[in-house]
Amino acid sequence: MTGRSYRVSADIGGTFTDIVFQDADTGDCEAHKVLSTPDNPALAVIEGVDRHLPEGADVAFFVHGTTVGLNAVLTRRGARVALLTTQNYRDVYTIQGNDRGEIFSIHWRKPRPLVEIPDTYTVNERINAKGEVETALDERELDRLIAAVRDKNYEAIAVCLLFSFKNPAHELAVEAYLRKHLPDIAITLSHRVSPEWREFARTSTTVMDAYAAPVVRRYLDTLVSRLSARLPEGRQLHVMKSNGGAMTAGAATEMPLQTLLSGPVGGTIGGRTLAETTGRPNLICVDMGGTSFDASLIIDGQPSASNEAELEGLPIQMSVVDIHVIGAGGGSIAWQEAGALRVGPQSAGSVPGPACYGRGGTEPTVSDANLVLGRLDSSNFAGGSMTLDRDKARMAVKKLADRFDMSTEAMAQGMIDIINAKMADAIRTITIRRGIDPRDFALVAYGGAGPAQAAALAQQLDIKEVIIPVMPGAFSAWGMLQTDVRHDFKMTYYGYWHEIAPVDLAEKFDSLEENGRDYLRKEGFTDAEISFERFADFRYHGQEYVLTIPVPTGPVDLNAVRGSFDAAYERQYGHSSPDAAVEVANLRVAALGTLERPAIPDPRASQRTAARGRKVYFDGTEHETAIVNRSEIAAGETVEGPAIIEEATATTLLPPDWRAEVIAGGQLLLTHR
Repeated sequence: MTGRSYRVSADIGGTFTDIVFQDADTGDCEAHKVLSTPDNPALAVIEGVDRHLPEGADVAFFVHGTTVGLNAVLTRRGARVALLTTQNYRDVYTIQGNDRGEIFSIHWRKPRPLVEIPDTYTVNERINAKGEVETALDERELDRLIAAVRDKNYEAIAVCLLFSFKNPAHELAVEAYLRKHLPDIAITLSHRVSPEWREFARTSTTVMDAYAAPVVRRYLDTLVSRLSARLPEGRQLHVMKSNGGAMTAGAATEMPLQTLLSGPVGGTIGGRTLAETTGRPNLICVDMGGTSFDASLIIDGQPSASNEAELEGLPIQMSVVDIHVIGAGGGSIAWQEAGALRVGPQSAGSVPGPACYGRGGTEPTVSDANLVLGRLDSSNFAGGSMTLDRDKARMAVKKLADRFDMSTEAMAQGMIDIINAKMADAIRTITIRRGIDPRDFALVAYGGAGPAQAAALAQQLDIKEVIIPVMPGAFSAWGMLQTDVRHDFKMTYYGYWHEIAPVDLAEKFDSLEENGRDYLRKEGFTDAEISFERFADFRYHGQEYVLTIPVPTGPVDLNAVRGSFDAAYERQYGHSSPDAAVEVANLRVAALGTLERPAIPDPRASQRTAARGRKVYFDGTEHETAIVNRSEIAAGETVEGPAIIEEATATTLLPPDWRAEVIAGGQLLLTHR
């Protein structure tokens, strides 16, 4: 019996599931990787905890990021949903909005809805824009929907009635009536999911929640049933939210939509901690795993965030950390199309995996290419838990190389160059295309494959500094341990800013905060552990879309907040209109529950082992390259390239003319000489 207690986090990826254990007393962390289990992602998490948690230890806190709901939407394997809306508004979800996407593309296709017209039902009722009942709800019309649920085996019902965000009485009455006759079916009400205007977006949000709900709940039920015994009495499992905060598993079953983008946000939250500890407030965070490449920004020390997102072309009204995802990872498959070489987005995943895994994969992948080029140690992969098959990797790459009459090494380098170009373009999407200069940022590279490609990415974008964090292969999981519980509350509140009474505004914010306080109290937080952040959505008169501006707590200075909006508009669009009328559209409150966490100690350098090296290809040329254990590099010490820096969760590639230095917190700083 150890008597120790650990804070545990898990990041479920397409290829590996990363598990981080942090000693609740000392703050020391260790990371482990296990192969993901796509058929039941919870099994990999359970296996990782059972295998690596010391005997007799308990789990003081558990948080994880999951893509279960996201994958259900992407693969169209969610629940069968019936949509109920107001009479004469049956087509709102199918017609969709006025955003055509690529307006000049002749190949554009309207996004396919998750619920088709035959699965959309109406009820005779009407609430107007002021929240007044114009037509009372006729509950008898719900009998047709009840019969349809039984006949067509719907698994969930999405209810989105007109102006329910102003007055939810009819939606609540619908729920009560349906519960009497359909006690076991999942019901999602729009005023709970998104009490905000924009009818199509609100309907889309409600449908997506209902679509993912049964899948997410089944997954969480499995995880909770297996891991709850590890937790002290009264503690709950937590799930990362798309907004970068955490919530209990119980809250996640009530709000499954909030988990859709939870997988990648841990790395961005970890980036926020890095910005503080390294003194670099502007960071580009890139996570390259086995399947995907995720890019996000830290600006002025805070994650770039939005109050809406889009998935498969369908809008979602919820607070999210801005993350751009493409199919590019260590498992990305190289293939021939129309005489040209392509890499990704198809991935070998964990089953069968890259050819070098020896699990049945035969197609060449980025990991196979790196192994062929000597950049990976076949006997020391994933902390020594896996042995890579160099011969199978070479065979897979050579087979493709022969089609192009190229050497195996040249093909491997070509595969790497193509995937690097795709990832660099993904970074340009969130920077240059938004008017942001990437040269003003440091690049933070993590994920199992990220540190191997980081220097090449930085050179393509002319970025001067690259940071490889501690435990880069499990950095997203580590970042999850740096967050707090967060719940977002909002309401539509429309009017001209200069006509709003500060007292009325304060009352509305106080009401939202009271909702947040009640919710967090139910989750066990004391008032001393609860705090709030206020925001409001603004736009110039006559415009359609808004900018979200922080509103300081306490008495509201209308002129100061208006000035903040003009300044934000100037930064975003290069101009502003200080004399124009400004409209406020929505009020928002983030309710934060502070989680206790230990200080993170600086890593200690271990004793030096014998010098070693091997031949590694850089830009088509073979170089004698030093192999260095990261744990042996002391603070302030430098490593000159060419070198490969190995650790349990990742391999950092240091090309010729590059230098690595250990800086604050044990992070590696890579710079071009």
